[in-house]
Amino acid sequence: MQMRLRAAALAAVVPIAFTTAAAGQTGFRTPDGQPDLQGVWDFRTMTPLQRPEDQERAFLTEEEAAAAEAAASARRAALLEPSEVRTELLPAGGTGAERGRRVGGYNDFWLDYGTNIIEDRRTSLIVDPPDGRLPALTPEGERLRQVGSLAEDLPIPSPVRVRSAGTGADDPEDRGLAERCLLGFNSGPPMMPSGYNNNMQLFQTPDHVVILNEMVHDARIIPLDGRPHLPDSVRQWMGDSRGRWEGDTLVVETTNLSELTGSFDPSAMQAIGTGLTVTLTERFRRVDADTLLYEYTVDDPAIFTRPFTVAVPMRRNDEPVFEYACHEGNYGLLNILSGARAEEAAQQ
Repeated sequence: MQMRLRAAALAAVVPIAFTTAAAGQTGFRTPDGQPDLQGVWDFRTMTPLQRPEDQERAFLTEEEAAAAEAAASARRAALLEPSEVRTELLPAGGTGAERGRRVGGYNDFWLDYGTNIIEDRRTSLIVDPPDGRLPALTPEGERLRQVGSLAEDLPIPSPVRVRSAGTGADDPEDRGLAERCLLGFNSGPPMMPSGYNNNMQLFQTPDHVVILNEMVHDARIIPLDGRPHLPDSVRQWMGDSRGRWEGDTLVVETTNLSELTGSFDPSAMQAIGTGLTVTLTERFRRVDADTLLYEYTVDDPAIFTRPFTVAVPMRRNDEPVFEYACHEGNYGLLNILSGARAEEAAQQ
């Protein structure tokens, strides 16, 4: 059962600094003069991470973007119609927002990929390299690349580093990290637009920033006091993050990710490399009252032939973040394992 996350409880742990900018002033500031990045931010978008292979242009026209958004809105509205109407309105295949009648882990009514192209109409969230696609992999990157699906076992050895899918059903460790409620499939770091729970809440104090993701209610508490990173031998699921201000931009550098995570996960069912060799640099900048620009650069010379940068405009969300009670209702993992045992017993 999901429970509403009480702002008062969080405020007791992390004092909230309210905006002091008055009408007519430029910028949003906390009482101690920092740029005010606080709030709940929604990072849903139809814009894909990589530019489609059949798309040569970096930007859609206004007409193309409007048509894509209208079609997505119609598909979303059709999910509220009776089943006999949905059969006519929704496509039978496709991926992402186009997965109309696919039977999977959820009724697609619950999926929420968004219905908007990002404002500048880019054809990819990747802004560098200029072709809008992930750089080529090194030989080590190819060796450590994991790709699976919800219906098929991963054709790779353990450990499983993808967020969803797995190598079998002998043990919990055979399943993906999100299936085991260890990491959300969009919470990162870095944060990735995905099927649902595309919200994060940012809190500030003079010497810390907290990034709370709605997915699996993961929270990163990031010091701003210049302390060094943890020793290289200490590895964590979400790494070790350190923040600093560069003008009005909050810069967060994350190292010390675990070898049990990917260097980068293009989707919940893909993991490239491991967290041992990656440095992630995230940038947060308040563009206007309703937009927080989130950019990140992945630098892992052991896995990718060059760094790459992604930009995701986040929109203010006036709704609260909800607690994602993953393990409390995680009967899916139990059923996967118990179903495999029942199948084995029936074959004896």
